[in-house]
Amino acid sequence: MRVVVIVAVSFRSRFFLMLVALWLAPRSTGIWELPCTWGQEPAVKKSAAPIAVEELDLETSDGVRLVASYYRVAEDTKPLATVIVLHDLEGSGKSVEPLATALQEAGCAVIAPDLRGHGASTRRLGANGKEEEILAKALKKTDLELMAATRGGSMRDQAGVVGDIETVRNYIHRKSLDGELDINRLCLVGCGTGATLAALWTTADAAWPPLANGPQGQQVRALVLVSPVWATKGLSISPALSSDILKRAMPMMVVAEAGNRDATRLFDQLKRGRPQEWWEQRLDQPPDKAPKLEKASDATLFYMELDSTLSGDKLASDSTAGIAGRVKTFLSLVLSRKR
Repeated sequence: MRVVVIVAVSFRSRFFLMLVALWLAPRSTGIWELPCTWGQEPAVKKSAAPIAVEELDLETSDGVRLVASYYRVAEDTKPLATVIVLHDLEGSGKSVEPLATALQEAGCAVIAPDLRGHGASTRRLGANGKEEEILAKALKKTDLELMAATRGGSMRDQAGVVGDIETVRNYIHRKSLDGELDINRLCLVGCGTGATLAALWTTADAAWPPLANGPQGQQVRALVLVSPVWATKGLSISPALSSDILKRAMPMMVVAEAGNRDATRLFDQLKRGRPQEWWEQRLDQPPDKAPKLEKASDATLFYMELDSTLSGDKLASDSTAGIAGRVKTFLSLVLSRKR
């Protein structure tokens, strides 16, 4: 017989006790087959009434008309986090809509852009002043690089190259000045190739040097990679994994379907940079952790392999996989920590 004793504890300790309770659960249930919960409450609570989704019409520095969906939180409500959700190659904001909606219902403000060549973001104003069409199947490595680009000059607000994700970041920055959003609680969730782009942009964000009046980079607080892809059309996640911000500092959660070799390879590489800060749950295996990690809540790197054949946007949007609940739990833990 298993006995679990629970006493009044802090936020971080509740997270740890939740993991311990699931760890001690019968093997037939599996640690993450149960909903991610605080006590007995569901991880994602639906709001009393749906909140309208706003369509944003933005523009990158190279003239791409970038369309994005903005999932607001209820009026007079402070968002748990400000989340950018990035879809997979040949997906769109629509293909991650279930995840974005679930995160909105969990208290996050979410922006899900149609990356260039996808969804409604298929027009670019050329140098000759004429519009040209961008198609996902015709995208090359340079086009993918522009999605995650932010560079040029020493002042970020005057950057010469502002790619897709940076354009969304600039919108969040403006809304933060108005008090509607909080860029200091910025988190990214990427699916498939979107995970590669999220990692690359996070390293680019960290590269912006501080100004006399404060930092202008390192604004990402947490990174979630769903079914990460190592390389697509010549674009590799390797440079991001070699950066100091991802190797040692950035809180990260990797979630993947069964047998995803890229996800396993990525996590194993990141583990080497954080030998005492990782926690993992692989399919049909007991949970494992760094040898000297006393509490799971002290980990900065998590890996969860799910019993699913879905990947990318489909895995992220599958309600039975509970991705939104896992993301909320992870972001709540990270954002409770002092920077």
